[in-house]
This record gives sequence, C-alpha cells and structure tokens, in this order.
Amino acid sequence: MSSVKTPEFGKFRSFFWPIHRFECKKFIPLLILYAFICFNYSLLKAVKDALVITAVGSGAEAIPFIKVWAILPMALLVTYLFTRLFNRYTQEKVFYIMIGSFLAFFLLFATVLYPLRDILHPHVTADKLENFLPTGFHGLVSIFRNWSYTLFYVMAELWGTTIMTVLFWSFANEVTTVKDAKRFYGILSVGANIAAICSGYIAILLSGEFLDFSFLFGKDRWGQCLGLATTMVIIMGVCSIALFRWYHVKILDKDPALQKIQKRNQAQRKTVKMGMRKNFSYLAKSKYLICIAILVIGFNLAINMVEIIWKDQIKLLLPDPVHFNAYMGKVLVATGIISTFVGLFLCGNIIRRLGWTVSALITPIALLVTGIFFFIFLLYKDHSSLVTLTAALGMTPLALGVFFGTMQNVFSRSCKYTLFDATKEIAFIPLGSESKLKGKAAIDGVGSRLGKSGGSIVHTGLLMIFGTITLSAPYVGLLLLLVIGGWIAAAQSLGKQFDHLTSQNEKIDIVEDPTEPLIEDPTKQGAIV
Repeated sequence: MSSVKTPEFGKFRSFFWPIHRFECKKFIPLLILYAFICFNYSLLKAVKDALVITAVGSGAEAIPFIKVWAILPMALLVTYLFTRLFNRYTQEKVFYIMIGSFLAFFLLFATVLYPLRDILHPHVTADKLENFLPTGFHGLVSIFRNWSYTLFYVMAELWGTTIMTVLFWSFANEVTTVKDAKRFYGILSVGANIAAICSGYIAILLSGEFLDFSFLFGKDRWGQCLGLATTMVIIMGVCSIALFRWYHVKILDKDPALQKIQKRNQAQRKTVKMGMRKNFSYLAKSKYLICIAILVIGFNLAINMVEIIWKDQIKLLLPDPVHFNAYMGKVLVATGIISTFVGLFLCGNIIRRLGWTVSALITPIALLVTGIFFFIFLLYKDHSSLVTLTAALGMTPLALGVFFGTMQNVFSRSCKYTLFDATKEIAFIPLGSESKLKGKAAIDGVGSRLGKSGGSIVHTGLLMIFGTITLSAPYVGLLLLLVIGGWIAAAQSLGKQFDHLTSQNEKIDIVEDPTEPLIEDPTKQGAIV
C-alpha cells in the first residue's frame, strides 16, 4: 500500500505563515530586524530625493552626476573597508561598526551640516562655474554647490547597499537553508514592505502642517521635516543594533546547530583573505556568479534610467521640498501595499510552485511593460489623442505623465522587493561559503552600484549632448529595451544552473586552479541544501 504524504502546512497557513512553531524564535527576530533596516532605507529614500532635487540651483539632473562622481567612488571605498573589516573581525562586530558609522553621520548632518548650510555651501563659486560651463554641466555644478546634501544622498543610498543588501542578507543566508529560504524570504519581503508603508506614512506626516516643532527647528518647515526624519532613522538604527545583539545572545549562542554553522563559516573566513581584486577575479571564473551579477546590474541600470526622467517630471509638478517629500511618501505607501500583497499571496507560492526561473523572469517583464507605457506617453504627450485624454480626465499633461511614471516605479519596485530580491538571495545559497562571501560582496557591494552608476553615466553623457533630460528621453528608452533583453537572457541561464545544483544536491565553489572542476562534494563544504 502506498503511503500518502501529509501536507507540511494547511492550505491557508501555506499562503500566509509557512513557518513551524519551533522556527518562530529564529525567524521572527530576523523579520523585525529586516523591517527596522528597511524602514530606514525607505524613509531615507524619500528624504534624499526631496533634499537634492529641490535644493537651490539643483534638479533631477544632479542625480546622475551624484551617482557617477560621488556614489560610485564611495561604494568602492565602502566595499574595500567592508572586506578589510571582515578579514579582521567577526560578522557581528562588522555589523556594529558599519551601522554605527552611518548613524554617526546622520547625527552630524542633523546637528551641524544642515543648520550651517548657508555658510558651508559655496554658492558664489558655483554661480561663477555655471556661467562658465555649458548647460549640460548644470547637474555637476549643483552637487558641488550643495555638497552637504550630496553627502547625505550618498550615505542614504549606501545604507541600502551596505546595511540592507550586504550585511543583513549575508547574515540571513548563513543561517538559512535553500529549503527554508523558499518559505522564509517571501515573508521577509512582506515585513520589509510593511516597514515601507509605515515609513511612507511617516514621510507624509512629517510633511504636514499640524506638527509644530518650531521651538527646535525654527520656522523652516523643511528643516523640521528633515530633522524629525533623521531622528527617526537614528532611533531605528539603534534598535537594529540592540536587536542584532539580542539575536546573537539569545538565539545563535543557544542553538547548537546554528552555532556550528556560524563557527564553520567564521573559520573558513579566517583562511580566506578577502580583497576587492580577488573578489572580482572570482566573478570572472564563474558563469553562475556572472549571471547573478548581470541580474543585479540589469535591474539597477533599467530602474535608474527611467527613474531620473520620472523624478524630473515630479520636480516640475511639485517644486516645494515639503510637497515633494510628501508625494514620495505616498509612492512608498503604494509600493508597500502592492509589495505586501505580492509577498503574502504570490511571492512564496510562485517560487515554490513555478520554480526559480519563472519567478526571476517576472521582474524584468514587469519593468519592460510598464516602461513602454511610460515612454509612449512621455514622447507622445502632445499628440491630439493624448491631449484629449488628459482633458477628459481633468488633468494636465504633466500631471498625467507623473502618474504613469509613478505606476511604472511602483510596479517595478514592488516586483523587485519581493520576487527579485527573494530569487536573487536564494541563488546565492548553493554557493560554498567562500564563494558566497566574496561573490556577494562584489555583486551587492559594487555590482549594484555599477548598475546604478551605469544608468547615470548614460544620462550624464546624454545631458552633455542634448542639455536637458526631456530631449534625451528617446535614447534612454531604446537603451532600456537592450538592457532588459540581456537581463532576461541571464535569468534563463542562471535558472538552468540553479535547478541542476539543487536537484543534484550539490554545492558550487570556485577553486584557485581553473582547470579543476567547479562542483565539489557537498560534504566537504559542509553544505546546507
């Protein structure tokens, strides 16, 4: 008589909470920690855009110059420091050092740099440069003019790369198996999306007129909004440090299985000296890692090429920083709500039932479809049929253009925060500890930044040629099609490799001698598959 396999969870629970009771003590603190980190990321995302784009003598054209001339060098520097710290300290200490450094800067900005902005910003020199340089260099001059805002933008952007992407997910991947990740990571994305909704409402609340903290910040409404937002970031950061410490003391140190995994990975890290050059040489030796890198670079290239044009339209519609920040808060709320729905009802179930490849292809296809609609309206908004449509809807062409851009951004990022992040992190798990650490540091630490900077390089080049973002938009749309095509091809190739590894219960690692086989005995690697 053949036995019938009992389902692991009931139908309702498999959708909403596929977590065993004994796993809650391990998973729930991890969920809360990720939510704290993502709350800061989302709140900083809204504030940094409003701060830079609406600043004196600035606009959306400043963003590509910041990403090329400021964020990319800083990302390389932070990755270098990250690898050096990992060579010397435990993962726990690295977390405290990195997050503490970010919080110290935000405290310095709120208490010193912003209050003294009129003294510190070289407006007279910037005016002279603007009169001397061509129009296409306006964005470059603006990041020099408002250098403290530029620095805030850089640190806010690197929070997402360093703290959220590299530090948290490196830790999560060490204590999670492939099987558990298919259940855990979808719910982690839900926690992140709920945090994004909360941060969006906070941004809207701080931009309202019914909060009066003039006794602290004076009559500057935007200064009040910025000060309160920075205070919230610091509080959540301190809570993250406290929770991370509690997790190590109460969970990891008292769980023999997790303690064994952590000690093994730390021992392997001590024998592997990380370095940026060696990390990138690892990528060159592995088709698997190269495919992951293409996914990360492809997403960041695509989303940033479109986003700069969209934010330029928002600046034209909402030039006041308080209103701009409030609008970005609404975008965060919409993104969080849709992402929560996808994370609860679709993400985990799509990964489990349709497989890794189908799940990974949803994000580029969503970005392609929504991007096509946005560019069609942007390029043909003066066409008679579209003019008639805007009149019927009671909106201006500019307002409707911002609406379509918002829809593109919301749906693309909703897919990114759920399916893209989950499938990308699951793809790292079949790697050996050395390859996982080096590959992730290179891909998430610099690869994502190269993608964002690549999109900015495209914009800076086009701005120098055409002078404005609007005139360069058609060429950006053409490049978007090419980038997404390469992204889709890489996802299909990676899916075949991932399915082979997981079906054969194998662990992949990169060896120093390129003539040796890449697939090694999983028992030698201490594999968790």
